[in-house]
Amino acid sequence: MQTDFQTVDQARQNILEQLVPITGTRTVAIREALDQVLAADVLSPINVPAHDNSAMDGYAFHSSTIQCASITSLKLVGTALAGKLFDGHCAPGECVRIMTGAVMPAGCDTVLIQENATVNGDVISFPPGAVSPGDNRRLAGEDLTIGKTALPAGKLLRPADLGLLASLGMAEIVVRRKLRVAFFSTGDELRSLGQALDEGCVYDSNRYTLYGMLTRLRFIEILDMGVVHDSPEALEQAMLQAMEQADVILTSGGVSVGEADFTKDVMEKLGSVNFWKIAMRPGRPMAFGQVHNAANGNSAFLFGLPGNPVAVMVTFYAFVRDALFKMASANSLPVPMVSARLAQDLRKRPGRTEYQRARLSTSNGGMPTAHLTGSQGSGILRSMSESDCLLVLEHAQGDLKAGDTVMALPFEGLV
Repeated sequence: MQTDFQTVDQARQNILEQLVPITGTRTVAIREALDQVLAADVLSPINVPAHDNSAMDGYAFHSSTIQCASITSLKLVGTALAGKLFDGHCAPGECVRIMTGAVMPAGCDTVLIQENATVNGDVISFPPGAVSPGDNRRLAGEDLTIGKTALPAGKLLRPADLGLLASLGMAEIVVRRKLRVAFFSTGDELRSLGQALDEGCVYDSNRYTLYGMLTRLRFIEILDMGVVHDSPEALEQAMLQAMEQADVILTSGGVSVGEADFTKDVMEKLGSVNFWKIAMRPGRPMAFGQVHNAANGNSAFLFGLPGNPVAVMVTFYAFVRDALFKMASANSLPVPMVSARLAQDLRKRPGRTEYQRARLSTSNGGMPTAHLTGSQGSGILRSMSESDCLLVLEHAQGDLKAGDTVMALPFEGLV
């Protein structure tokens, strides 16, 4: 069991090194593939575009007829539309009216945009400098050539990727199976919604926060196991049940120093679980490891998150999010950070990473200003609800002054 404090970076690296990605796959229609993880490289079966074509509405001709010192005049001999070819040959001194996306006629290598053309009957003219050889011509295979990787394995498919797959004529695609994540809260003081709130009890908010964060990761299949009471039998049964169905188990509560010993005992009985003290605020205590069912060989990776509501969110974004990407065989999308200026002085103790709740405001297009949203206690969920970002104060930083630059993690940028 590890007891020394770890930095956030050390803990994150330790977690990622131990994870084993899933390998199962399934075939889905591309309309069902949004935010799913691509299982293998997609190689282009065709050239994109399939033919040289026009990038603009205008007039196609061969660049050898361009006059450098005088007006160029060309005879209009036909029209090329998108999906309807000009089936003749455009000789030097001739041009073809062409629309965006239309195949370049034989004998043409340049397109003059229509705004630069003077039209007089069937004669098209333009002055020197109006066009250069090769202008406004898209080459066959310019986007993709046959056999080239169109999308790499591990890519989380976005709307543009669905369009790209459709442009290749692919109606179905092979993606990873969904990563299965089970989660539950622990504690006799917790009540589910709809239950009476006895004296000394609180409603379980952590499951709903976790549900919201997990739901945004659409490559995940979620199993909500409710509230598990403080007994070794209940906790062991919950973990064994979760292992039957899930690749990952998330728990909240029961990992702090001073918690009932059986919580740690059950986790360690079922596998190899480290209980870490992490140099961070909020979210110092956390458990991570792998639990096993010796009877049937099932196993799952376990994240034991703190019980405080804000600490649950912070530890999820600091550690669990990237871990789920890796386990799903997905190329992790970098967490988007922005620079912001503090609106007020801020106390910060060197030697730990701190996450402060704030709102960003902008004026005149400059750097955003970060305003704290009130008390930063780890149990105060309201200040998290009122915030739109977390200020990430690095391990070695000390006190900060109004106007200092800090890094902010916007919530809406997270998947």
